[in-house]
Amino acid sequence: MAMARRMKISKGGQLSVPAAVRNRWRTNTVVIDDRGDHLVVRPVADDPVEATFGIFAEEFADAAAAEQLIRELREQDVAAADRRAVP
Repeated sequence: MAMARRMKISKGGQLSVPAAVRNRWRTNTVVIDDRGDHLVVRPVADDPVEATFGIFAEEFADAAAAEQLIRELREQDVAAADRRAVP
């Protein structure tokens, strides 16, 4: 779905993203990455927290596996705190 268009930059430094692209991306927020000789414009979620909701649903569908991971992470936190406490 590659699309190259020549666009004008306004006197205020603005660039318009075509409506078809905005609609396909389903966002009003972008990240502009300056690569020196060109820009990369990437869509990002308007609400990044909401966008991540449920991303691990399949991975942790098994409640026991999720609880086991939580226990392991807590143990790692305790071990790291113990290492920091030793002079």
